[in-house]
Parts: sequence; structure tokens; C-alpha cells
Amino acid sequence: MKKVIGISLGAGDQDFEFTTRFLGQRLNVRRLGTSGSTAKAAKLLKQWGAQADAIGLGVVKDSYTVGSKVYVEKDSTRLKGIVTHIPVTTGGRLSDILQEWALRHVQVKLGKYFNNANVLFFSGMTNYKLAMTMSEFTQNLEFADPLLQLGVPKMLTTLDALELYASGAHYVLDLAPASVMSSAPVRQWMRFMLKKAMQHATVIVAPVHELDRFGADELAGKTVITSTVNDERIAEFKRKGVDMVIDGAPRMFDHVLGPSVLDAMIIAATGKDPDEILEDDYLQIITDLGMEPRVIYPCGFRRINRFAFVIHPLSQEYFKQIKPVELLSQVSPPIFMDTLEKAMAYAPPFVYSKVTGIKSPTGVEVEGWLISVGGTPKEIMSHSPEFTYRRLLEAANMAKQLGAQIMGLGAFTKVVGDAGLTVAKRASLPITTGNSYSASGALWAAHDAMLRLNLLPPVKDGQKVPFKAMVVGATGAIGSVCARLLSMVAEEVYMVSPETAKLLSLKESILKETPDAKLFLSSQADKDIAGMDMIVTATSGAGKKVLDIMNVKPGCVITDVARPLDLPPSEVAKRPDVLVIESGEILMPGNVRMKNIGLPRNVAYACLAETIVLALEGRFENFTVGRNIEWEKVREIYKLGLKHGMKLAAISGVNGVYSDADIRKVRRLALAARAKAAPAPAAAKPAAKPVAKPVAKPVARKRAGARRAG
Repeated sequence: MKKVIGISLGAGDQDFEFTTRFLGQRLNVRRLGTSGSTAKAAKLLKQWGAQADAIGLGVVKDSYTVGSKVYVEKDSTRLKGIVTHIPVTTGGRLSDILQEWALRHVQVKLGKYFNNANVLFFSGMTNYKLAMTMSEFTQNLEFADPLLQLGVPKMLTTLDALELYASGAHYVLDLAPASVMSSAPVRQWMRFMLKKAMQHATVIVAPVHELDRFGADELAGKTVITSTVNDERIAEFKRKGVDMVIDGAPRMFDHVLGPSVLDAMIIAATGKDPDEILEDDYLQIITDLGMEPRVIYPCGFRRINRFAFVIHPLSQEYFKQIKPVELLSQVSPPIFMDTLEKAMAYAPPFVYSKVTGIKSPTGVEVEGWLISVGGTPKEIMSHSPEFTYRRLLEAANMAKQLGAQIMGLGAFTKVVGDAGLTVAKRASLPITTGNSYSASGALWAAHDAMLRLNLLPPVKDGQKVPFKAMVVGATGAIGSVCARLLSMVAEEVYMVSPETAKLLSLKESILKETPDAKLFLSSQADKDIAGMDMIVTATSGAGKKVLDIMNVKPGCVITDVARPLDLPPSEVAKRPDVLVIESGEILMPGNVRMKNIGLPRNVAYACLAETIVLALEGRFENFTVGRNIEWEKVREIYKLGLKHGMKLAAISGVNGVYSDADIRKVRRLALAARAKAAPAPAAAKPAAKPVAKPVAKPVARKRAGARRAG
């Protein structure tokens, strides 16, 4: 029987011993911890150097490659040199293989898990290969090497910077006074800086024993990539709220075997020198043993994806939400607000609010950031598209640095220029305009409102709903999809747009999908507006009047998905017998925490909800961009929304949420208005008394007959 000894700098109270058959050989394996003492490790090496067949030394790798250069770790090499008669290994090559495999396994299994993650490496030099792998998924890397080795309050943020640091670090380390590094002020400063970096990170790469001194403030909600995590440490991670642990050490023979111990077992069983074991040998052994990466959820499964969403002020009134601006606007001439509006259009993007607490019934959670660009619709439309593109690309870079995996465009930022196509091509992360869910939400709200008003006759099986619908702005991104969907259910659909050629093309396209659709085209909404049961306004008219609400049929449902609204409150107030909806807002699952965006708690605009649904699903892709929305995506995002617990929020109008009493009032007024407008039935005339007719002469009869014939 061959004997394998594992000497670890880890805790001594976690030692174990077992005997097993491994790769055709009988092995006795024993783990010995030194609780961080290199002196004790040296003593154990001397003790077992003449008794064991192989020793696994659980310290920093004896050598590592950074860039194109190989660096030798002096302390590890010195310890290995104590034993000369038997093989001693740190398991460095095997550790690199297992950790990279585990990382790639999670990225594939969980779907782009590390995209744009903020990753902190305690040591980028010893984990350079893992950092190279991580850089395929995110550029948000931080390396604490200067801080932990030299006490320099600076993190490295690129692989190039790490390589440059590595080329000179060893010279500086030889010159750095040990007394300075061990002084209390320096240690406290290092700890403070490291804790701040850990709190900002979403993923932490560190030796497991170095995490023992940190608590929930630094580790709660984090993903930890490490090695040799036993049951005791899993319990500690659970207490500290760690979400996920990715362990580069397999669990075999009822124990977690560190790469150094496993490598020593391979050396002892095969009888090969460590340098004789090739990559193919490791591949064959890993495959034959059926090893799998260890992914542990100490607190149960939890996944948090991240998004960003761009907002902007819709008018000067939004600036007045800031107290100093509100006070100045009351005492300053109107030109003050005009000047402020122009100036804010040039302001750099900033984070308006952090968004947390959104949780799907599937267990997936998302968090995100609302990023504001300062231009109002008036200012956005007064500049070239490139002006807005630049600000959106700045917002995208900010979102990427925050860790967002997808970014949505809100309000006017999604209609500028080519409606997101250019931004999606040039941005550093996936983009969606939210128009698919906006179209779905608009019709969802309109359908619900019509059901609650109950003014339509019953529908016979197999027949379309007997109502007339109009889409104003039918050739736009949202309007065209609304027209397509309404054509499938409504008896008649009226499509309105000043772009007459696009209207004709849209009609042809719809008739291919729905041959029995009855479609009517117009460039003016008021032409046919009086007969409509439903109207969807989806223009980008920046506040221009697109229809006369006084001509609308009593009881009509108007869904206004335009931003700014096509129908301001002053117009809506003129017709209390009409139900005007500010599009279909979405009720989000969970306990959402974010700053006020003008909606009730837990409620989001549909375009924002699309970004959130895609984040929950892990669909980090350009989903809805451009002006041609695919109705298949409208249907898909609707189904995904239901899967993740999205619901239609209470129907909201310009004055807030409609209650059941509000809707009953609209119905009552609509019925009264219709009754008043209906023509009165003709009064019945009294029966005429019979009159005796004189006998006509033959000549008279002939004349009468001639008159009748003529």
C-alpha cells in the first residue's frame, strides 16, 4: 500500500485519513493542516519526506505564468526543496484545469452567468490563467496584488496592468521592509481597502482560508471561486450569506480533496514524476473518474442577474422635482427653465436609482440601475440622432462598468434615429427598446378595459369580436404590431399615419397573415374616429395633437402608448365618458425598491418590464431594436412575462389608477351619452277616417292613369 500525505496551510482541526483503491493502486491518504504556519509545514515535510510515496503541498503554486513570463514563488520552492527523495507537488497545473473547467461549466449551465460581472481577484498573478478565462466574459476585473503584497492602495483593473506589475513586483518585494507591511496602520488600511473592493464585487476569487476573516458585509450575495471547501466552511459561507461557491476541488471518497492532494495521489498511483504527467493524462483520469465541477449554494439556489435602463425627463416639470430648481423656477423668469432644459441635454449620464427586490417565481432575481440622460423630448428632437447616440453609448459604458448584462432604452431614446439599431451595434452590451412588451401591454390593458366596461355585444364562437379599432401611428414600431394583432380579433381595423406608402405596404403585409382582415387606411384620425370602440395612439409626435377627443364615441377605450402622451390631462378631462389609458403598465413580482418614476409601487412601464423579463430569463441579447417589430417576439415576451410572474397592473389614466367605481362611472356616462345621441322613435300617426270617393268620369280616369304612368 502506498502512502500519500497532504500538508496544508489550512486549519489543523479539519484533518482526515482514509484508505482506498485509486487508479489500480491501494492508497492510504492523510491530510495534515498547519493553521497557517509555514514553520510547521517545513517540520512535517522533514518528518514525512522519508515515509510517504508522494506529498501534496497545499501552498501557493511554486511557479506561475503571467503574460509570456514564468515566475517562481520562492517560499513554495523553498518548502518543496526540503524533500529530495520523493515527489512533492503543489497541484498547480491540476488546479488550473479544475478551476477553469468549473468556471466554464457555470457559464454554460447557467447561461452567460459571468457576463459583465465585477470580479475581484485577491491575487491575479497566481490566478492569471483563470483571469484570462474570465476576461472572455467580462472586462470588469480588479486585482488586489499591489494592495496585499505592497500595501499600495491601488487595484489593477486590466490584464495589461497586471502583467506590467508582475514584471517588477518581485524586485519591489525584495526591497520592501517587512516591518512596514506588518505595522498595524498598514494592515488596517489594507483591510479597509480590500473590504470596499469586496463589497463592490459580484464575484470574488480567493483562497478559501483567506475569506475566514471577512463577514456578511463583504460576502453576502457574492459568488466565491476558490478551492477545497469542506462542510465546515460551507456552513460558514451559509452564515455569511454567500450565494454560490464554485470549488476547483472535487469531492471524492467522502472528502474534499485539494488539487495538491489529488495530484499527489495521481503521482503515487501512476509512479510517474510530476513533470512526466501530461495534460492528456489529466484529461483521461478526470474522464475515467467521472469527476464533475462542484457548484454549491450554501443558502439554497439563488441567481441574481443585472440590467440597466435609460430614462430621461419628459418635460421641464421633471426638473422641478429637485427642490432648488423648484424654488428657483418660482422666482426666476421663464428663460431660466428654458436655459436649464438646454444645458441638461449636454449633461453626462448619471445613476438615478438602484433597483432591487425583483424576484421571479422561478427563483431568479434581478437588480439594476436606472440611468438618466438629461435631454427632454424637445431637446432630443432638436439635435441630430448622433447627439443622442453618443449619450446612450456613454450610458451603456456606465452600465457595463456597474455590471449590467443588458440595457433597455426608455421613452424618446428608443425612437431617435433608427430606433436602437445603431446603439445596439456600437454598445458594449446588449440593447432592447422594450417595444415588443409595450405593444403587448397596450393591447393587454385595452382588452382588460373593454371587458370591464362591458359595452360590446356577446361574441359568437368562431367569429371576430364585433368592434372597430383604430391605430393612430400605425406605421411606427409599436403601432404596426398593434395593428397586426388587432386585425386578428377585431371586426374592422382603421390604420392612420401620414406615411401613406408605408400604410399601403403594411396593409399588404397584414393581409398575407390575416386574409379575412377588414382594413381601412387614412392619413387623418378624425375622419373615422366617431365610430371607434377602441383607439391606440402610438405616435412620436412629441406632444402634437393627433386626434380630437370631442369627436370620440362615448365608451371608447383609448390606449395612449406615446411618450409624451398624445392626450394631455386637459384633453382627457373634457370626456369623462371615455376611458383613456396611459398604456399597459406591468406589475412586477417581488418587493421592488427604486426611486419614484411616476408609477405606483412595484409597477413599471412595459418597456422597462421587457428589459427586466429578459434579465430574469438570462436572455442577454439584442431583443427588440429597429422600427420593424416581429409580432412573434411580442407573443414571446408576453409568455416570458407570465412565466416570471409579470401581471397587468391596475389600469392607470392621467390622474392615476382607475378604480372599479371609476370604470362604472365611465360606463354609466357612456350609456347616458349614447341614449341621448340616439334618434327619438317617430310618433305614431292617428288612423285616417275612410273617405267616400266620388265616381270618376271615364275621361278623368284616363288622365289620372296618365299621370301615374308618367
